[in-house]
Amino acid sequence: MPVAVHFGAGNIGRGFVGLLLHEGGYELVFSDVAADLVNAINAAPEYTVHEAGPGGVDRVVTGYRAVDSRTDPAAAAEAVATADVVTTAVGPTVLRFVAPTIVAGLRLRGADRRPLQIMACENAIGATDLLRAEIAGAAGEDAPALLALAVFANTAVDRIVPAQAPGQGVDVTVEPYFEWAIESGPFGDDPPHIPGAHFVADLAPYIERKLFTVNTGHAATAYFGERAGAITIAEALQDPATAAAVEAALEETSNVLSAVHGLDPAELAAYRAKILDRFRNPLLPDTVRRVGRQPLRKLSRHERFIGPAAQAAERGLGTTALVAAVGAALSFDAPEDEEAVQLQELLHTLDADAFTAEVTGLDAAHPLFAAVRDEVARHQDR
Repeated sequence: MPVAVHFGAGNIGRGFVGLLLHEGGYELVFSDVAADLVNAINAAPEYTVHEAGPGGVDRVVTGYRAVDSRTDPAAAAEAVATADVVTTAVGPTVLRFVAPTIVAGLRLRGADRRPLQIMACENAIGATDLLRAEIAGAAGEDAPALLALAVFANTAVDRIVPAQAPGQGVDVTVEPYFEWAIESGPFGDDPPHIPGAHFVADLAPYIERKLFTVNTGHAATAYFGERAGAITIAEALQDPATAAAVEAALEETSNVLSAVHGLDPAELAAYRAKILDRFRNPLLPDTVRRVGRQPLRKLSRHERFIGPAAQAAERGLGTTALVAAVGAALSFDAPEDEEAVQLQELLHTLDADAFTAEVTGLDAAHPLFAAVRDEVARHQDR
């Protein structure tokens, strides 16, 4: 049986990536640093992925184990050494901590084995490229030889996995819809067997369509909804003003996607509507506070607001609604979220120009800079 090692045994790891790898016939090895989670997974002979919503079914996952890469890095490295596939769902900023374990596994791997197929399943453009760079850095002078033992493919992933209800154990509740697009070129004639995933020659349109619609829309709903007093994402979209603001922002991102990638405007309109319907699913009680967490990352240069708005401004397209979403994000004041606290501190200590440059990464000469700076200044004056 082929083996897949997945870094990040959280809800997305178990309820999305791990599920599809299981359905592809892989023996699953979850690697995580949370001892309690690792122990819970190893204590459960199976877990169930509950799809909440129209057409949803329960799917049972078996044939897995978990290793604690913090306390037993050798076991994690050995799993990588014998694996066919390695995937991650840890967050882009954590990839640098995963890389040394993969390097250790590649050092143990025989040169006669089939190349290890590595895919980072993160909400970021080029996440696998980032992981490859971290692996090269961790490998040092051995990088060329070790990188030759693997192939790296970028992916675009999409499935809403909300905060889980207490008492579920390692079971996971997800939405029925998912999308996993994988660039086909690196695999040649030998792609991994992942039912439900689709392999594409050019991944860029899929990545940006997903990031600039699903992620932009989700975050915009969270920030506009929080400002309006909503508790959940579904509740936020019941407010006509919030729904209109989110829809306007997504119309602007669709204009960018059409201009950059040639995507059909009618198909993008249907895609936007489908995404908003997913957010309205009352069986996924995701909170605006959870979705809005880490606002500094979400406001960075190539993320879900500044990324599409910058491309729009460069092409003379509208950015008013996306800049308004940035303004809503500036209002996000959640004491339990470290980045939200940092955001508010920066707003109170930096002037508008300095804040805009530091947080968004925009150069003062960029055509979007002035609009964002003015939005920051208006927020600081309140």
